[in-house]
Amino acid sequence: MNFIPESVKYITVKKKLSFSIFTSIAAILIIGYLFVDDKIYAELAALFLFIVAVIQVFALQFFLKSLLKNEVIKENLTSRIKELKTDLEKSENLAEHKSIYLANMSYEVRTPLNTVLGMLNMLKQTNLDSDQVAQVEIAEFSSMHLLQLVKMVTDNAEVDSADVKLNFIAIDLKQDLGNLFKVFEYQAWEKGLEFDFKFLFEEKDKSLVYGDSSRIQQVLINLINNAIKFTNAGKISIIIDQTVGIDHEQIVTFYVKDTGVGMRSDEVKRFFDDDTNIPASIIKDYRGAGLGLSISRKLVKLMGGTLKLESKENEGSTFYFSLQLKKTLNIKMVEEATPGLHAKFNVLVAEDNRMNQKVIKFLLEKQGADCTFAKNGLEAVELYKILDFDMIFMDIYMPDMDGYEATREIIKTKKYQQHKTPIIAVSASAFEEDIESAKQAGANEFLAKPLELPKLKELLDKYAL
Repeated sequence: MNFIPESVKYITVKKKLSFSIFTSIAAILIIGYLFVDDKIYAELAALFLFIVAVIQVFALQFFLKSLLKNEVIKENLTSRIKELKTDLEKSENLAEHKSIYLANMSYEVRTPLNTVLGMLNMLKQTNLDSDQVAQVEIAEFSSMHLLQLVKMVTDNAEVDSADVKLNFIAIDLKQDLGNLFKVFEYQAWEKGLEFDFKFLFEEKDKSLVYGDSSRIQQVLINLINNAIKFTNAGKISIIIDQTVGIDHEQIVTFYVKDTGVGMRSDEVKRFFDDDTNIPASIIKDYRGAGLGLSISRKLVKLMGGTLKLESKENEGSTFYFSLQLKKTLNIKMVEEATPGLHAKFNVLVAEDNRMNQKVIKFLLEKQGADCTFAKNGLEAVELYKILDFDMIFMDIYMPDMDGYEATREIIKTKKYQQHKTPIIAVSASAFEEDIESAKQAGANEFLAKPLELPKLKELLDKYAL
């Protein structure tokens, strides 16, 4: 194979032609001198000149041929570059449409889910018998599972299309992941599968660890969803091994085992061969799990670990990974329940969906809030000008004037300049772009739908003074 660039070849040809011309001129001068000095006959001089002319004709022909060839190559390259630019534009448009579709899908699903979970929470506050409590709990966990599926798709798309930054916080793995696994327990139960999870740790070790809880959960959601999806009978087992501690570090190993369809040995080998992408054959044979596996492997690597796989066809698979996390305090922190806020405070809620108005009204009034509602951004701005509020909950997507513009208009008022009323952006579309846009508009915080009561209490404690 020839690795010499065409441009280098062209320069070489030009040098050879220049050398040929120089040599020919020198030859003509020498022949002329010899002829004038009567050292050669006219016939011999003519013969030499004829030979030089022939050589020059062939050299010029060779040069012109090379020049034409380079022009053709240049035209082909120019045409190919144009084609690649067109393909790139198409790919970028496709990626943009995909992003818009995911954002819309997330918003459309999260909005009614916010209402469902809110109403279930309201129902739990009433006098229910034991059977009704169980039914409400099943409905709540099923709704939470649907929410997790939406979150998994949007989170995976975010990781697949952008650089991911980790957010390390002190976490209690048993408490945080126990709630997550409860949701999957109902999902496995609906499919007739056994489901168990256990935490292995030394009783004497009560320390928390620093890690990115949301990314750990994202990996486990991907793996557990796949395990349930590809297991038709048998059992799903989750093990969190937190027994190995080294000085101020804790080594935590996460196992997800199933008795499902499994993978062939060659598929498992190819899973480890490629450092960036899982082969298309595995994605096809494993019926769509490839993207989740690729995202999971990328996230685990980002957190300092390696996603491992052991699998046998028709017997099941085990995915596992280990993370080395820093310990926090030696004494496990006890989280105190946040008491309800007794002092009344006024809240402006900009929300166009009536059912969501009822949900947020119920949640806020439980914390001592007195709510005033606006059905769009224009109304929210006008109400803020004439009434006094301690906080503003601003839905992002509303008719007439959206939450971004309404936030900017409120910030422009003299009243805001004096009081700096906290503005909490609220939306079912909780992509990084939405959060960043809300911050740029002037919002103090971002609250995703469905509204999580602990997060809501945290914001009220911070701003409703």
